[in-house]
Amino acid sequence: MVVGKRKRGNGEGTIVRRPDGRWMGQLMVGYGPDGKPKRLTVYGRTRQEAAAKLAELAAQHHKGLLPSPEAITVREWASRWLERKAREVRPKTLLLYRDELAYALPSLKDPQAKDPLGSMRLQAVQPAHVRALLDDLAERGLSVRTVKKVREKLHTLFEEALSLELVARNPVAPVKVKAPAPEKAGRALEPGEVDALLEALDTYSDPRMGLALHLGLALGLRRGEVLGLQWEDLDLEEGLLTVRRAWVAVGGRGAISDPKTPNAYRTLPIPHSTLVRLRAYRAWWEGTFGGLGIPWVFPGTKDPSRPLNPNSPNHALRRIAQRLGLERVRVHDLRHSYGTLYLARRVPLEVVSERLGHANPTITLNRYRHVLEEERRGWVMDLEELVKPNRAKA
Repeated sequence: MVVGKRKRGNGEGTIVRRPDGRWMGQLMVGYGPDGKPKRLTVYGRTRQEAAAKLAELAAQHHKGLLPSPEAITVREWASRWLERKAREVRPKTLLLYRDELAYALPSLKDPQAKDPLGSMRLQAVQPAHVRALLDDLAERGLSVRTVKKVREKLHTLFEEALSLELVARNPVAPVKVKAPAPEKAGRALEPGEVDALLEALDTYSDPRMGLALHLGLALGLRRGEVLGLQWEDLDLEEGLLTVRRAWVAVGGRGAISDPKTPNAYRTLPIPHSTLVRLRAYRAWWEGTFGGLGIPWVFPGTKDPSRPLNPNSPNHALRRIAQRLGLERVRVHDLRHSYGTLYLARRVPLEVVSERLGHANPTITLNRYRHVLEEERRGWVMDLEELVKPNRAKA
């Protein structure tokens, strides 16, 4: 129900007071294919504010400067926004903006792609649509950091539309990015299982798969971090590996994502035996992919310009485990085994946390509490040892 309605002249629009106390101005700009009138809407805290906004809206419309919001889709608005940004930012920054928006609006990159949000009218988007989209991206494997970037760009799009009175409110504003669900506890491999697995990986028919799985076990890398490696991330002279990106499964395909947490950006020392394997693999890679001009350490089978399918390591590890007669092993179990073995050797918790790229040591403590409890039970000393540590026991 609205109150305070007052008729205005033709082309000036109508102003009414809403039950919430705000004033709403509407301007009819034509008729749709169904014969129903098309209206643009503005809001103000006072009648004067609404009238001023409505007058500006009418002036822009009469000059043909204001498109009808009913005709603008989210994708079209995003394209216009990117065109404006092209005059303001560097090409590399513009490409980053486009990539971030393309997670939410895939038709920006592929006009034939299904794009539910992009095909919606700008005014029709509700917070529930945004919530569903961001949840879907998170469930498909994108990092929290990447999902936040997507939300940030969508918020900017709608905030600009709001400032131009194309929408009544920003549907992204009330939607927050949910914290990630905790990872399921992994199974730590026994030393004998590790030995058998290392030997099987060294002789695996596909060197890419063998080394990719080896890195998960030897460096505690996440699957996406391994597959996202480029040769620029490896210093085979100094023996260092830097994690800068992840290659994750999104909608059955791979997609570049930021590492899972800010601490996941890290540089790791490469163990000697792993470094030897990497150097040998590089020689094989040069003979196989060297002439293609691709950056990926683990190029895809069908399309070497992209990394391996994110699901490929899972299938390979399952086959290897079955052949070795091992209990079911997941790719994530390799990373969990790394953490367990290091902590069992009494490597400081902070060091293990940094190597694993956890957000903070508390996460490492909670995830590997069982290992640390076993270690604590071994720290039992007689009182005499504590007060006189150099005195021989009687």
